[in-house]
Amino acid sequence: MDKRFLGRTGLEVSELCLGTMTFGGATDESTGHRILDDFVAAGGTMIDTADTYSGGVSEEIVGSWLKTKNRDDLVIATKVYGEAGPGLPVRGAGRKHIMAGVEDSLRRLQTDFIDLYQIHVWDDATPLEETLTTLDTLVTSGKVRFIGASNLTGWQLQKAIDLSNHRGLEPYVCLQPLYNLLDRDAELDLIPVSQNEGVGVIAWSPLAGGWLSGKYSKDQGGPPAGSRSNQADWDAHDNDRTWRVLNALRWVADEVGKTPAQVALRWVMQRPGLTAPIIGARTPEQLADNVGAVGWSLDDDQMRRLTEAGDGPLPYPHNILRLPQFVRRPDAR
Repeated sequence: MDKRFLGRTGLEVSELCLGTMTFGGATDESTGHRILDDFVAAGGTMIDTADTYSGGVSEEIVGSWLKTKNRDDLVIATKVYGEAGPGLPVRGAGRKHIMAGVEDSLRRLQTDFIDLYQIHVWDDATPLEETLTTLDTLVTSGKVRFIGASNLTGWQLQKAIDLSNHRGLEPYVCLQPLYNLLDRDAELDLIPVSQNEGVGVIAWSPLAGGWLSGKYSKDQGGPPAGSRSNQADWDAHDNDRTWRVLNALRWVADEVGKTPAQVALRWVMQRPGLTAPIIGARTPEQLADNVGAVGWSLDDDQMRRLTEAGDGPLPYPHNILRLPQFVRRPDAR
Protein backbone atom coordinates (compact mmCIF):
# COMPACT_ATOMS: atom_id res chain seq x y z
CA MET A 1 0.00 0.00 0.00
CA ASP A 2 1.44 3.36 -1.02
CA LYS A 3 1.81 6.27 1.40
CA ARG A 4 0.64 9.84 0.87
CA PHE A 5 1.31 13.04 2.77
CA LEU A 6 -1.68 14.41 4.64
CA GLY A 7 -2.20 17.81 3.02
CA ARG A 8 0.84 20.04 3.45
CA THR A 9 1.98 18.31 6.62
CA GLY A 10 4.94 15.98 6.93
CA LEU A 11 2.63 13.21 8.16
CA GLU A 12 2.55 10.18 5.86
CA VAL A 13 -0.58 8.02 5.84
CA SER A 14 -1.60 4.93 3.90
CA GLU A 15 -3.66 5.39 0.72
CA LEU A 16 -6.52 3.58 2.43
CA CYS A 17 -7.75 4.54 5.90
CA LEU A 18 -9.46 1.88 8.03
CA GLY A 19 -12.70 3.08 9.62
CA THR A 20 -13.84 1.30 12.78
CA MET A 21 -17.40 2.54 13.23
CA THR A 22 -18.73 -1.05 13.34
CA PHE A 23 -16.29 -2.12 16.07
CA GLY A 24 -18.23 -2.91 19.21
CA GLY A 25 -21.44 -3.37 17.22
CA ALA A 26 -21.51 -5.58 14.13
CA THR A 27 -17.82 -6.34 14.67
CA ASP A 28 -16.73 -7.87 17.98
CA GLU A 29 -13.32 -7.40 19.59
CA SER A 30 -11.61 -10.52 18.26
CA THR A 31 -12.84 -9.88 14.72
CA GLY A 32 -11.84 -6.23 15.02
CA HIS A 33 -8.32 -7.23 16.05
CA ARG A 34 -8.06 -9.59 13.09
CA ILE A 35 -9.22 -6.84 10.71
CA LEU A 36 -6.65 -4.45 12.18
CA ASP A 37 -3.90 -7.07 11.84
CA ASP A 38 -4.86 -7.78 8.23
CA PHE A 39 -4.98 -4.06 7.41
CA VAL A 40 -1.49 -3.46 8.79
CA ALA A 41 -0.19 -6.60 7.05
CA ALA A 42 -1.43 -5.10 3.76
CA GLY A 43 0.56 -1.92 4.44
CA GLY A 44 -2.15 0.16 6.09
CA THR A 45 -1.15 2.67 8.75
CA MET A 46 -4.11 5.05 9.25
CA ILE A 47 -7.00 4.02 11.52
CA ASP A 48 -10.04 6.21 12.16
CA THR A 49 -12.52 6.00 15.03
CA ALA A 50 -14.65 8.36 17.17
CA ASP A 51 -15.76 8.87 20.75
CA THR A 52 -19.36 8.01 19.86
CA TYR A 53 -18.79 4.82 17.85
CA SER A 54 -20.55 2.07 19.82
CA GLY A 55 -20.56 4.37 22.85
CA GLY A 56 -16.75 4.42 23.02
CA VAL A 57 -16.30 0.66 22.56
CA SER A 58 -14.76 1.19 19.12
CA GLU A 59 -11.95 3.21 20.70
CA GLU A 60 -11.54 0.53 23.37
CA ILE A 61 -11.16 -2.23 20.78
CA VAL A 62 -8.60 -0.19 18.84
CA GLY A 63 -6.84 0.55 22.14
CA SER A 64 -6.61 -3.05 23.31
CA TRP A 65 -5.04 -3.90 19.93
CA LEU A 66 -2.83 -0.82 19.83
CA LYS A 67 -1.08 -1.53 23.14
CA THR A 68 0.60 -4.59 21.58
CA LYS A 69 1.91 -2.68 18.53
CA ASN A 70 4.68 -0.21 17.75
CA ARG A 71 2.79 3.05 18.27
CA ASP A 72 5.06 5.08 16.00
CA ASP A 73 4.22 2.89 13.00
CA LEU A 74 0.55 3.89 13.11
CA VAL A 75 -1.58 7.00 12.58
CA ILE A 76 -4.57 7.00 14.92
CA ALA A 77 -7.42 9.41 14.22
CA THR A 78 -10.45 9.95 16.39
CA LYS A 79 -13.20 12.53 16.78
CA VAL A 80 -14.88 14.53 19.49
CA TYR A 81 -18.37 15.99 19.80
CA GLY A 82 -20.28 13.25 21.49
CA GLU A 83 -23.34 12.67 23.57
CA ALA A 84 -23.36 12.63 27.35
CA GLY A 85 -25.23 9.33 27.10
CA PRO A 86 -27.97 7.59 25.11
CA GLY A 87 -30.81 10.04 24.60
CA LEU A 88 -29.04 12.89 26.40
CA PRO A 89 -28.05 16.21 24.83
CA VAL A 90 -25.03 16.45 22.55
CA ARG A 91 -22.01 17.94 24.32
CA GLY A 92 -20.57 19.74 21.31
CA ALA A 93 -17.15 21.27 20.62
CA GLY A 94 -16.76 23.62 23.57
CA ARG A 95 -13.64 23.79 25.75
CA LYS A 96 -15.08 21.83 28.66
CA HIS A 97 -16.15 18.86 26.55
CA ILE A 98 -13.04 18.80 24.35
CA MET A 99 -10.73 18.80 27.37
CA ALA A 100 -12.69 15.97 28.97
CA GLY A 101 -13.20 14.16 25.67
CA VAL A 102 -9.52 13.96 24.78
CA GLU A 103 -8.72 12.41 28.15
CA ASP A 104 -11.49 9.83 27.70
CA SER A 105 -10.27 8.98 24.19
CA LEU A 106 -6.64 8.68 25.33
CA ARG A 107 -7.72 6.31 28.10
CA ARG A 108 -9.83 4.14 25.81
CA LEU A 109 -7.15 4.09 23.10
CA GLN A 110 -4.45 3.31 25.68
CA THR A 111 -2.06 5.81 24.14
CA ASP A 112 -0.28 8.99 25.21
CA PHE A 113 -1.19 10.96 22.08
CA ILE A 114 -3.66 11.11 19.20
CA ASP A 115 -2.23 11.70 15.73
CA LEU A 116 -5.32 13.37 14.26
CA TYR A 117 -8.05 14.81 16.51
CA GLN A 118 -11.15 15.86 14.60
CA ILE A 119 -14.26 17.88 15.41
CA HIS A 120 -17.03 15.52 14.31
CA VAL A 121 -19.67 18.12 13.39
CA TRP A 122 -19.85 21.92 13.23
CA ASP A 123 -20.99 23.28 16.60
CA ASP A 124 -23.40 26.17 16.11
CA ALA A 125 -23.57 26.84 19.87
CA THR A 126 -19.85 27.35 20.55
CA PRO A 127 -17.73 30.26 19.30
CA LEU A 128 -15.23 28.96 16.77
CA GLU A 129 -12.42 30.75 18.65
CA GLU A 130 -13.18 28.63 21.71
CA THR A 131 -12.95 25.40 19.75
CA LEU A 132 -9.75 26.34 17.89
CA THR A 133 -7.87 27.74 20.90
CA THR A 134 -8.70 24.59 22.86
CA LEU A 135 -7.44 22.36 20.05
CA ASP A 136 -4.31 24.50 19.80
CA THR A 137 -3.69 23.89 23.50
CA LEU A 138 -3.95 20.14 22.97
CA VAL A 139 -1.32 20.26 20.22
CA THR A 140 0.98 22.41 22.36
CA SER A 141 0.58 19.98 25.27
CA GLY A 142 1.61 17.02 23.08
CA LYS A 143 -1.65 15.14 23.57
CA VAL A 144 -2.61 15.74 19.93
CA ARG A 145 -0.32 15.95 16.90
CA PHE A 146 -2.69 17.39 14.25
CA ILE A 147 -6.29 18.61 14.14
CA GLY A 148 -9.07 18.28 11.58
CA ALA A 149 -12.81 18.37 11.10
CA SER A 150 -15.69 16.48 9.55
CA ASN A 151 -19.12 17.45 8.26
CA LEU A 152 -18.55 21.14 7.55
CA THR A 153 -19.75 23.44 4.80
CA GLY A 154 -17.25 25.20 2.58
CA TRP A 155 -17.58 28.55 4.35
CA GLN A 156 -17.19 26.92 7.75
CA LEU A 157 -13.96 25.23 6.71
CA GLN A 158 -12.59 28.42 5.18
CA LYS A 159 -13.54 30.47 8.24
CA ALA A 160 -11.77 28.01 10.55
CA ILE A 161 -8.61 28.10 8.44
CA ASP A 162 -8.62 31.90 8.17
CA LEU A 163 -9.21 32.35 11.90
CA SER A 164 -6.36 29.98 12.74
CA ASN A 165 -4.03 31.85 10.39
CA HIS A 166 -5.07 35.21 11.81
CA ARG A 167 -4.62 34.11 15.43
CA GLY A 168 -1.49 32.01 14.91
CA LEU A 169 -3.29 28.83 15.97
CA GLU A 170 -2.85 25.27 14.77
CA PRO A 171 -4.97 24.95 11.62
CA TYR A 172 -7.17 22.13 10.43
CA VAL A 173 -4.95 19.92 8.27
CA CYS A 174 -7.56 17.32 7.36
CA LEU A 175 -11.19 17.29 6.25
CA GLN A 176 -13.40 14.20 6.50
CA PRO A 177 -16.39 14.64 4.15
CA LEU A 178 -18.95 12.32 2.59
CA TYR A 179 -17.67 11.56 -0.92
CA ASN A 180 -18.18 8.80 -3.46
CA LEU A 181 -19.38 8.24 -7.04
CA LEU A 182 -22.96 9.01 -6.00
CA ASP A 183 -22.40 11.68 -3.32
CA ARG A 184 -20.31 14.39 -4.94
CA ASP A 185 -21.45 17.66 -3.35
CA ALA A 186 -18.01 18.00 -1.73
CA GLU A 187 -16.62 18.79 -5.20
CA LEU A 188 -18.45 22.14 -5.23
CA ASP A 189 -16.71 23.92 -2.35
CA LEU A 190 -15.15 21.61 0.26
CA ILE A 191 -12.57 19.91 -1.94
CA PRO A 192 -11.57 23.14 -3.76
CA VAL A 193 -11.06 24.88 -0.40
CA SER A 194 -9.02 21.91 0.82
CA GLN A 195 -6.85 21.93 -2.29
CA ASN A 196 -6.31 25.68 -2.12
CA GLU A 197 -5.42 25.61 1.59
CA GLY A 198 -3.34 22.42 1.60
CA VAL A 199 -5.83 20.39 3.65
CA GLY A 200 -5.84 16.60 3.30
CA VAL A 201 -9.14 14.87 2.51
CA ILE A 202 -10.15 11.45 3.84
CA ALA A 203 -13.57 10.50 2.48
CA TRP A 204 -16.16 8.64 4.51
CA SER A 205 -18.69 6.24 2.95
CA PRO A 206 -16.72 5.79 -0.30
CA LEU A 207 -19.07 2.91 -1.20
CA ALA A 208 -22.23 4.93 -0.48
CA GLY A 209 -23.45 2.63 2.26
CA GLY A 210 -23.07 -0.46 0.06
CA TRP A 211 -24.68 0.97 -3.08
CA LEU A 212 -21.35 0.88 -4.94
CA SER A 213 -20.51 -2.68 -3.91
CA GLY A 214 -22.31 -4.11 -6.95
CA LYS A 215 -24.92 -6.06 -5.00
CA TYR A 216 -27.94 -3.97 -6.02
CA SER A 217 -29.74 -4.03 -9.34
CA LYS A 218 -32.74 -2.09 -10.64
CA ASP A 219 -34.92 -5.16 -11.21
CA GLN A 220 -34.78 -6.06 -7.49
CA GLY A 221 -37.42 -3.43 -6.82
CA GLY A 222 -36.29 -2.98 -3.23
CA PRO A 223 -33.50 -3.71 -0.76
CA PRO A 224 -32.52 -7.40 -0.50
CA ALA A 225 -32.93 -9.14 2.84
CA GLY A 226 -29.93 -8.71 5.11
CA SER A 227 -28.58 -5.63 3.30
CA ARG A 228 -27.69 -2.33 5.00
CA SER A 229 -30.31 -0.54 2.90
CA ASN A 230 -33.93 0.00 3.94
CA GLN A 231 -36.93 0.95 1.83
CA ALA A 232 -36.49 4.68 2.43
CA ASP A 233 -32.83 4.46 1.40
CA TRP A 234 -33.80 2.42 -1.65
CA ASP A 235 -36.44 4.95 -2.68
CA ALA A 236 -33.92 7.81 -2.30
CA HIS A 237 -31.44 6.08 -4.62
CA ASP A 238 -33.85 4.49 -7.10
CA ASN A 239 -33.36 6.92 -9.98
CA ASP A 240 -31.81 7.05 -13.43
CA ARG A 241 -28.57 8.62 -12.22
CA THR A 242 -27.90 5.87 -9.67
CA TRP A 243 -28.46 3.07 -12.17
CA ARG A 244 -26.37 4.91 -14.78
CA VAL A 245 -23.47 5.11 -12.32
CA LEU A 246 -23.85 1.46 -11.30
CA ASN A 247 -23.91 0.34 -14.93
CA ALA A 248 -20.73 2.31 -15.66
CA LEU A 249 -19.15 0.87 -12.52
CA ARG A 250 -19.90 -2.72 -13.60
CA TRP A 251 -18.61 -2.10 -17.14
CA VAL A 252 -15.32 -0.72 -15.88
CA ALA A 253 -15.02 -3.48 -13.28
CA ASP A 254 -15.37 -6.08 -16.04
CA GLU A 255 -12.73 -4.28 -18.13
CA VAL A 256 -10.11 -4.23 -15.38
CA GLY A 257 -11.01 -7.56 -13.78
CA LYS A 258 -11.84 -6.04 -10.40
CA THR A 259 -14.96 -5.95 -8.22
CA PRO A 260 -17.28 -2.92 -8.39
CA ALA A 261 -16.29 -2.00 -4.83
CA GLN A 262 -12.61 -1.99 -5.74
CA VAL A 263 -13.27 0.23 -8.76
CA ALA A 264 -15.43 2.63 -6.71
CA LEU A 265 -12.66 2.94 -4.12
CA ARG A 266 -10.03 3.37 -6.81
CA TRP A 267 -12.05 6.21 -8.36
CA VAL A 268 -12.00 8.08 -5.03
CA MET A 269 -8.27 7.39 -4.60
CA GLN A 270 -7.51 8.96 -7.98
CA ARG A 271 -9.71 12.05 -7.65
CA PRO A 272 -8.02 15.46 -7.33
CA GLY A 273 -7.38 16.54 -3.76
CA LEU A 274 -8.17 13.18 -2.16
CA THR A 275 -5.76 11.66 0.34
CA ALA A 276 -7.56 8.41 1.15
CA PRO A 277 -11.01 6.83 1.31
CA ILE A 278 -12.08 5.42 4.66
CA ILE A 279 -12.97 1.76 4.25
CA GLY A 280 -15.42 0.37 6.79
CA ALA A 281 -14.96 -3.39 6.67
CA ARG A 282 -17.17 -5.35 9.07
CA THR A 283 -15.42 -8.65 8.34
CA PRO A 284 -11.93 -9.77 7.25
CA GLU A 285 -13.45 -10.85 3.93
CA GLN A 286 -14.79 -7.35 3.25
CA LEU A 287 -11.39 -5.91 4.14
CA ALA A 288 -9.64 -8.26 1.72
CA ASP A 289 -11.93 -7.11 -1.09
CA ASN A 290 -11.41 -3.43 -0.25
CA VAL A 291 -7.64 -3.79 -0.09
CA GLY A 292 -7.86 -5.02 -3.68
CA ALA A 293 -8.25 -1.36 -4.64
CA VAL A 294 -4.48 -0.79 -4.27
CA GLY A 295 -1.62 -1.68 -6.59
CA TRP A 296 -3.26 -0.70 -9.91
CA SER A 297 -4.86 2.32 -11.58
CA LEU A 298 -7.84 3.31 -13.69
CA ASP A 299 -6.84 4.94 -16.97
CA ASP A 300 -8.00 8.42 -17.98
CA ASP A 301 -10.85 7.10 -20.13
CA GLN A 302 -12.19 4.88 -17.36
CA MET A 303 -12.02 7.74 -14.85
CA ARG A 304 -13.83 10.01 -17.32
CA ARG A 305 -16.63 7.51 -17.96
CA LEU A 306 -17.21 6.90 -14.27
CA THR A 307 -17.18 10.60 -13.48
CA GLU A 308 -19.49 11.57 -16.34
CA ALA A 309 -21.98 8.86 -15.39
CA GLY A 310 -22.63 10.70 -12.15
CA ASP A 311 -22.45 14.25 -13.47
CA GLY A 312 -25.63 16.25 -13.09
CA PRO A 313 -26.85 19.86 -13.29
CA LEU A 314 -24.76 22.20 -11.17
CA PRO A 315 -26.50 24.43 -8.59
CA TYR A 316 -26.21 28.19 -8.67
CA PRO A 317 -23.71 29.89 -8.76
CA HIS A 318 -21.52 27.00 -9.94
CA ASN A 319 -23.57 26.64 -13.12
CA ILE A 320 -22.76 30.27 -13.99
CA LEU A 321 -19.11 30.20 -12.94
CA ARG A 322 -18.38 27.19 -15.14
CA LEU A 323 -19.89 28.54 -18.35
CA PRO A 324 -17.20 28.46 -21.07
CA GLN A 325 -17.26 32.24 -21.54
CA PHE A 326 -16.38 32.79 -17.87
CA VAL A 327 -13.70 30.11 -17.46
CA ARG A 328 -10.35 31.81 -18.08
CA ARG A 329 -8.09 28.99 -16.80
CA PRO A 330 -9.62 25.63 -17.68
CA ASP A 331 -6.68 23.78 -16.11
CA ALA A 332 -7.64 25.27 -12.72
CA ARG A 333 -11.10 23.70 -12.75
